[in-house]
Amino acid sequence: MKLPELQLSLQFARFDDVQLHRSALPRHWVLRALRHALATPAELTVRIVDAEEGRSLNRSYRKKDYATNVLTFDYQQRPVVMADLVLCAPVVAQEAQAQGKSLMAHYTHLLVHGCLHAQGWDHEDSLAQAKAMEAHEIVILEGLGIANPY
Repeated sequence: MKLPELQLSLQFARFDDVQLHRSALPRHWVLRALRHALATPAELTVRIVDAEEGRSLNRSYRKKDYATNVLTFDYQQRPVVMADLVLCAPVVAQEAQAQGKSLMAHYTHLLVHGCLHAQGWDHEDSLAQAKAMEAHEIVILEGLGIANPY
């Protein structure tokens, strides 16, 4: 199976334990995870941020005053997916620890999740859509050697 082409910009903001997050997200792995989640070619920016930037973005764009694990800013779906995925490092680390997952496994799940959002998948409008998205994530993650996150 030929995977879609991907142009990736991987960015890390400056924060205290950024090296831990860089180690959990080697560029080759981020490319692989995202390409497995894509149905068409894409141009994606993945930015790993601290709690302050994550909270600010969530407040500005979703009107929710807290840092969340992943935000997807999708600009175009066809013919090329164009989006920014913003992952909040402290939230991801806390969730991984609470769920007994490796940091890399949890980041991979959130990258796949955000990438599906960039392609129009949704889980907030109906239970059927949520179940379909969850099932698709499980299949993609299985193909990457990541256990079912649910």
